[in-house]
Amino acid sequence: MGFVTTDDGVQIFYKDWGPRGAQPIVFHHGWPLSSDDWDAQMLFFLSKGYRVVAHDRRGHGRSEQVAEGHDIDHYAADAFAVAEALDLSNAVHIGHSTGGGEVARYVARHGEPAGRVAVLVAAIPPLMLQTEANPEGTPMEVFDGFRSALASNRAQFFRDVPAGPFYGFNRDGATVHVGVIQNWSRQGMMGSAKAHYDGIKAFSETDQTEDLKAITVPTLVLHGEDDQVVPIAASALKAIELLQDGMLKTYPGFSHGMLTVNADVLNADLLEFVTN
Repeated sequence: MGFVTTDDGVQIFYKDWGPRGAQPIVFHHGWPLSSDDWDAQMLFFLSKGYRVVAHDRRGHGRSEQVAEGHDIDHYAADAFAVAEALDLSNAVHIGHSTGGGEVARYVARHGEPAGRVAVLVAAIPPLMLQTEANPEGTPMEVFDGFRSALASNRAQFFRDVPAGPFYGFNRDGATVHVGVIQNWSRQGMMGSAKAHYDGIKAFSETDQTEDLKAITVPTLVLHGEDDQVVPIAASALKAIELLQDGMLKTYPGFSHGMLTVNADVLNADLLEFVTN
């Protein structure tokens, strides 16, 4: 574990586990979390002999809480700084939610020569916001509500999200994992309120249509059919039509947080894709 300094002087925290000569798998976390959200996947792939790498996005987790640069361009550039500093090549890049947007821009702009494949898990591309051209998206007033809740009582907001829609714990008959809720809240509160506030605009209003079109490496798109945070109709079902070499797998009943609560299923599918 250590820190990488970006071109604009920001300290980015990263984890780097496993044999240096092994194929690297790079994990990109979602909003407002940290690299800790990939614990189940990092331990799994480490046990399979891979080198596993993950970083905390600027303003998130243990990375520097700077005031600026909380947008998809900087997210991707920061990921590139980590990959360059660690001399990663032939890497698999796996991104969840906002991290999926980070992966899409990273691979499209920075990572194609060094990337083998990409995986988008419950990811935001191509566009979350509802517009005339994207009627399946989420209305702006929903994101305005996020901003209001975060600004007025971030601690409560960061309990309500994981206790409700993020993991589908608000569904009738759901098995609620209190530790998972607490861990989500812990990760969120480690980060900067400014980074999280600005990040709402980044993940909701960034149109990544051209990023998806530019990706030529094989790309796996995974999405839960009961995702209440990033609706599948506005994301995965559109993303797969834009990718040059994409494969889509959906999961009935799975939530936005499926990489945690359904880690056994996700890990097996990720391993199958990586090894093929």
